[in-house]
Amino acid sequence: MNTRMKGVLVAAGMLISLFVVDQRPGLCIPAFARKYGLRCSACHEAWPKLNNFGQVFKDNGYQLNNERDAPVWHDPAYWPASVRITPQWRMETNNRFAVDKVPGDATSGLTETKVNTSGFDVSGLDLWFAGTLARNISFQVLPSLDSDGTFSFESAWVRFDNLAHSEWLNFKFGKFELDTPVSEKRFLTLTENGGFYQLYHYTPTSDINSFAGVGENQLGAEISGHSRNSYTRYAFSVLSSNSGQPGLPTSRTYDYYAHFSQGFVVSGLGLQRVGAYLYQGQSPTYYLTADGEPIPGTGRGNKSFYRAGGYGIWYIRDFDISTVFMHGQDNAFLGTGTPFNQTTPLPDGAQSPTWNGGFFEAHYTLTPQFIGVARYEAIRMSRQALPTGTMLDNETLLTKDLGNTDAWVLGFRWYPIMTSRGGLALHPEYANVLTRRTGQVSGLNVRTSSFMIGLDFAF
Repeated sequence: MNTRMKGVLVAAGMLISLFVVDQRPGLCIPAFARKYGLRCSACHEAWPKLNNFGQVFKDNGYQLNNERDAPVWHDPAYWPASVRITPQWRMETNNRFAVDKVPGDATSGLTETKVNTSGFDVSGLDLWFAGTLARNISFQVLPSLDSDGTFSFESAWVRFDNLAHSEWLNFKFGKFELDTPVSEKRFLTLTENGGFYQLYHYTPTSDINSFAGVGENQLGAEISGHSRNSYTRYAFSVLSSNSGQPGLPTSRTYDYYAHFSQGFVVSGLGLQRVGAYLYQGQSPTYYLTADGEPIPGTGRGNKSFYRAGGYGIWYIRDFDISTVFMHGQDNAFLGTGTPFNQTTPLPDGAQSPTWNGGFFEAHYTLTPQFIGVARYEAIRMSRQALPTGTMLDNETLLTKDLGNTDAWVLGFRWYPIMTSRGGLALHPEYANVLTRRTGQVSGLNVRTSSFMIGLDFAF
């Protein structure tokens, strides 16, 4: 065998051993791996999904409560930053997309057609900075650049940890993720249809509520606490009623969020967790205008809404399943899109829309480098805002099941590389969403789907 051929075979063997044979546990998110030198399995079941040790670390304000927490003890070259992006190939499908009957002729009326799009793409870019400014003063700044070039601050907060020398009292101020039953920022699905929880963001079809959902990062202040092992946890937040949008775009009202959870160990199975949560908010029904255009920040006629529920996270060794329930209700003025301005009456038969929904999400951790995920969500309207048969302003016929949603996701993540300097995950995923009676022209069911295969990496 000649020297060139031997070199090719050796290189191929090294590549195979790197991506296939090596089954050592990986290391954790680079920003903290560089700080503490912890293995990935110390904080994560599968990056970015936390295990209980990772939850304790997060609850402590990204501290291990040792001599290495304060930044004055770090190597001067240390920089608490990570970069995450996902180059991918993806395909999107919509079976009832509304288009002009004659392309380019807006007067020809609308019809529905199936639309498929596919190609190579890239996700938004996250620049994640997090750590400690001093002992017991934590911070996080996450500038995010969407794939269309839109820039925003996904999160930006400072937290004072262990006030009065107690882990039961921590104060956070800024823009942050709510302490939701299952984190939407640390879950394992990424597609256009599967990269968020439908339940967290649901609003009835006829509704004008500006609330974007409990999955959105919010602007406000939070008091939280936990036991030493984070089995018992609570959080209470006071938030601006603007779904985390800067610049006070809605009004001067405030929302409130509360969450409590309790963990317990079942011998031979693992740590189980149950909890309950409540979001109580207000949303404007109209705005002051100038030349007929709404003026941001001048929301009036605020009306209330709430989202409440309970959940359980259950483990059977390497298999876990999260079960989450939510009940939602909006005021009748929000549900019918009626301005509460003392001159516009509610339509006949108007009432507060209510709905119930839930999801279960299952994970199976085959090895520290491979995890499978499956999720099913169902949302059902229990009471529409107007009587059945009403024609809405967008010419949609109001039916009993209008807006009911079924969604499911299947995928897995394989981590061939995870070091203290960076990580890489191969991520195939398929998501499918059915919304009932929402066809813009036909009033029939709309089904959308997403498929992607990407390389999700952090450095």
